[in-house]
Amino acid sequence: MGSIVLSGRQLQRPLSSLCRSCSRRLLPRLSRSYAAVSSQQPDIYDVVCVGGGPAGLSLLTALRSNPTTAGLRVALVEAQDLEKVRSWKLPPDRFSNRCSSLTPASAQFLDNVGAWAHLHRDRVQPYHEMQVWDGVTDARIEFEWTPPAAGKTIAYMTENLNLTSGLLRRIDELGGVTVFNSARVAGISFGEETEDLDLREWPVVHLASGQRLAARLLVGADGANSPVRAFAGIESRGWDYERHGVVATLELEGEGWGGDAMKIAYQRFLPTGPVAMLPLPGNLSTLVWSTTPANAALLKSLSPKDFVALVNAAFRLRPVDLEYMHTISSGQEEELAWRLQHTQFNRRAIPQTVVGVQDGTIASFPLKMRHADTYIGERVALVGDAAHSIHPLAGQGLNQGQGDVESLARTIEFSVSHGQDLGTRMSLESYNSERYGPNHVLLGVCDKLHKIYSAGSGPLVPLRSLGLSAINALGPVKSFFMEQAAGNGIKLF
Repeated sequence: MGSIVLSGRQLQRPLSSLCRSCSRRLLPRLSRSYAAVSSQQPDIYDVVCVGGGPAGLSLLTALRSNPTTAGLRVALVEAQDLEKVRSWKLPPDRFSNRCSSLTPASAQFLDNVGAWAHLHRDRVQPYHEMQVWDGVTDARIEFEWTPPAAGKTIAYMTENLNLTSGLLRRIDELGGVTVFNSARVAGISFGEETEDLDLREWPVVHLASGQRLAARLLVGADGANSPVRAFAGIESRGWDYERHGVVATLELEGEGWGGDAMKIAYQRFLPTGPVAMLPLPGNLSTLVWSTTPANAALLKSLSPKDFVALVNAAFRLRPVDLEYMHTISSGQEEELAWRLQHTQFNRRAIPQTVVGVQDGTIASFPLKMRHADTYIGERVALVGDAAHSIHPLAGQGLNQGQGDVESLARTIEFSVSHGQDLGTRMSLESYNSERYGPNHVLLGVCDKLHKIYSAGSGPLVPLRSLGLSAINALGPVKSFFMEQAAGNGIKLF
């Protein structure tokens, strides 16, 4: 007769009696099965995580690094080739175009689970100041730590692949995670009852290879189009912004950021969407430009010199000039040079001049806002993009996922230490109540900011400028926003 690990103390209980007693307490099934039932008995796990991105890898790292939950039997299912991620390496002067801004709270969590030390630290760039301004009125807010918090880091810029490869190295160091690599999920169904086991209320993940994994708790870290969320019958609601995010790795003039400037991140709100330039090590920067699909298509079609010209124009020219430069198919470099002769701007309040863009780094993706109705079901939990998708203007998408993982790991630890069944909705409720509200507020704030700053004229324009100027003049209010940013709270950048 089979047995299953109940907790980090390695408590054992006959699986048949466990499953039968659990099935009597469970709520009705969440959705119909959509995978053919196999006669092969599935492998039994305490936690099966579908999705090997930052959220999924962070969760498994947290569980394995905690003595209370280290004895759980856990598995990871990932469709991509994790071996390529594990061995990822780029030259010191080449950087991936998908970067994220990690708050100090996220960095502290990664350090607590032992993953921060496994990142390539020479590819992590802290910054200590943010310059945010209105592209229409030039109203500005400067976020910088003042005494006694001088020198405090606002956030850390790093490549997503640096984070995931570091997490994989930490998981390898800890051991104990069964990894199904390059494994496609063919379907998810409820289990079945046999002579020894009753898995009728347990999720069973069917892999394309024919393997089946039964989960006491199935975690969906599988992105915005989450199969786990679909299996659980959880609706995700929201809308598309009809905007695309354009990303690229930029090369700056001279030695780049240099001196104090290397600690500054810049964002300008334009009527078509915010454009941001964030520091990377050396003379490099990462670009995140939210704009219309037509503008994004133009940016991707331009020669490198004209692309660079449009990026420099985005931080220097008036919106009307920038709008014209998006109507011509080439010649942006010459157009910018002429218009700069007739444009006044504060050179000390804008990022350094971009002189190049690294080959193959210009890309775009559609922007959307989505929020699941709940983050939990019976024996199901959602984290990261499977639970919510946010506009990138706040740089908080990955940090929200890290906050989810930290909360869920803590919830699982509580269940294990108190002898509870970690997969039941009742056991998971504290995770849902802790994360849903703050995430909902942050989603709403970013959505409203996008809409407010999309207005190029009308009464909103002077009102938003007045708001920026007022916050910039009120030190305690500005410090409050910065403290919220450092702790996964509401952030204006």
